[in-house]
Amino acid sequence: MSAGTVRPEELAGLPDHSAELAQLVGQAAGAPSLSWDAVNVPMIRHWVEAMGDENPVYVSDEAAQAAGYDSLIAPPAMLQAWIMRGLKLSNEVEAARAAGTSQGDGPSNRMMALLDDEGLTSVVATNCTQKYGRPLVVGDRLLVRSFIESISDPKRTALGTGRFVTTRLDFVAVPDASVPPAPQSDEQVQALYDAGEPVATMRFRILKFLPVQRQAPRPPRPHPALTQDNAFWFAGAQAHQLLIQRCMSCGTLRHPPLPACGVCGSLEWDTVASSGRGTLYSYVVVHYPQVPSFEYPLPIGLIELEEGTRVVANLDGMALEDIEIGMALRAEFVDHDDELSLPVFVPARSGGER
Repeated sequence: MSAGTVRPEELAGLPDHSAELAQLVGQAAGAPSLSWDAVNVPMIRHWVEAMGDENPVYVSDEAAQAAGYDSLIAPPAMLQAWIMRGLKLSNEVEAARAAGTSQGDGPSNRMMALLDDEGLTSVVATNCTQKYGRPLVVGDRLLVRSFIESISDPKRTALGTGRFVTTRLDFVAVPDASVPPAPQSDEQVQALYDAGEPVATMRFRILKFLPVQRQAPRPPRPHPALTQDNAFWFAGAQAHQLLIQRCMSCGTLRHPPLPACGVCGSLEWDTVASSGRGTLYSYVVVHYPQVPSFEYPLPIGLIELEEGTRVVANLDGMALEDIEIGMALRAEFVDHDDELSLPVFVPARSGGER
């Protein structure tokens, strides 16, 4: 995941806890954790079957000895499986953190609270590396302790502005026989960890980020109901022409389209192309009800064309407060899809027109 430097203005209005976060770097994220169970053959068998790993050193003492080991070993990539706290407990911890009722005020909780307060409330895992000291064998009981290794400055990523947090987990192993019966006290667990043999180190990196606000794609513009009377007008718009119906008997122009002339009653008509210039005769600004295909507030104008007819169309290219009755307008065409183009009217002097 590539990241870029964040400009100061991009964080305007957001808290900056850089100093407090820097003080947490290097601190242990919490007390050591003890695995529920020792490394055992049944769990290994479940793992290799689920993962499709057919290396015999994980299931056969003889194969492991032939490879130079004393007995079968656990798959190295299974490291985290021995120490996982389980889905139920993980859900409880996350729910408590989200509700602000997380127990304790350890460095990890303080770090997450500070990042949340910066607005970095979303999280994604970015990468994980593991380094193994020795293979795990049956009878090992694992303990792990995590440390906040680094917290980056704010970075710009494709997901949003955020900080990369790297946690180092140090794994040690003790003989299962040395572990006192549950429940163990914090002091007993710490003593076990201190006496343990280092077996692995894992670095786990996450990005805590402020997600970019993304809107769902706007639905397509609804198509009009075409009739034999109005089809010519929409066909003209598709060709970026604003057509006006004209009576072939008396020459009267009319819009909207009608089957007969309102002056002489003739059914014969043809069309003339409007210049697209006119003035704003009246307008409304629609706020509600809203249709997802349109952007609101939506200014709609009644434009008196210089040919004398009037047309209803969207207004564009101007602030709402700049709309004035009588202002000079000109038509432009917007292609909504391959089959629908419609005129919008913009101020006549926009685009260099005088």
